[in-house]
Amino acid sequence: MKLFWFLPTHGDSRYLGTAHGARSVDHKYLKQVAQAADQLGYEGVLIPTGRSCEDSWVVASSLVPFTEQLKFLVAIRPGVISPTVSARQAATLDRFSNGRVLINVVTGGDPDEQRGDGSFLSHAERYEVTTEFLRIWRGVAAGETVNFAGKHLRVENAKTLYPSVQKPYPPLWFGGSSDAAIELAGEQVDVYLTWGEPPRAVAEKIAKARAAAALHGRTLRFGIRLHVIVRESSEAAWRAADRLISHLSDDTIAAAQKAFARFDSIGQQRMAALHQGRRDRLEVSPNLWAGVGLVRGGAGTALVGSPEEVAARIEEYAALGIDTFIFSGYPHLEEAYRFAELVFPLLPLARMHPPGQANLTGPFGEVIANDIVPSARAAA
Repeated sequence: MKLFWFLPTHGDSRYLGTAHGARSVDHKYLKQVAQAADQLGYEGVLIPTGRSCEDSWVVASSLVPFTEQLKFLVAIRPGVISPTVSARQAATLDRFSNGRVLINVVTGGDPDEQRGDGSFLSHAERYEVTTEFLRIWRGVAAGETVNFAGKHLRVENAKTLYPSVQKPYPPLWFGGSSDAAIELAGEQVDVYLTWGEPPRAVAEKIAKARAAAALHGRTLRFGIRLHVIVRESSEAAWRAADRLISHLSDDTIAAAQKAFARFDSIGQQRMAALHQGRRDRLEVSPNLWAGVGLVRGGAGTALVGSPEEVAARIEEYAALGIDTFIFSGYPHLEEAYRFAELVFPLLPLARMHPPGQANLTGPFGEVIANDIVPSARAAA
């Protein structure tokens, strides 16, 4: 099982939908989050993309020198950048990071943002472009010389001279809920991602993606994107969930839902359908809370509960075939520590932070009365 964290390049706060409790997200803060994730044993971090975010490639490039093992899941945007240029960027960052780059293929879901970036394609056309883009990208990234003439894209003698560390190229990750998205995943990507829907819905998507891959003689790995609110007791976790949206007004929710309604993303529509903008129907499955999606686009659900409850829900998704989990929490620095300390010990992880036995300050807490090293004991 591989656990990832999230870099909040579009902002961070203790509360959703308000400036109250907000904090400045600058390079120093992102470095803190990345270094914490690296030290704690997270496999990597997802860096979001879009006009509301700092550029994912610049952020990843700036943080590589400050981390050691952490991988960076960065976005490529078919229809916005050339596939050949994108393949060169990926190879360069993969070499300079010594193989710590993962590629997130993002077709886009907000027509207004797409038009702002010069793309006036329909939903179906974006997937046509992405299919052609990846056929070129994969060949060039694998060291081939590519000649391609499609409906939307054409290249001649396309190639890159400097190879990536990972072979044949940095792995391609991708998420999408439409039939076109699942067909694309089956043909071309390595890891298929879903947002945090109830397990039955996730199982249906995985089955469709597996079938699509089988038609091409391929297999897929699967990942899920979720927020998490974990506390030492279930009651404390649900109180924390309530606090997260305690400054959120009904007008703000209505404005956010109106904005999301213009999206042509099937995944975004599925997220909105879980709660329909209502505060009274936010627990959409045991320990699965849709409150984040009231005002946040994209991933809108969180696992909420005690460490044991959250670990049980993770294992439930893992039983469906998911081996990679991308989590986030508000604020991201503190919650990265909280989640790792409370939940990591309960899960079979691919990467664990080695115990700091040579470290005089842990992992045992604070020395008692200058001489006594505390031991783990149950609360009275």
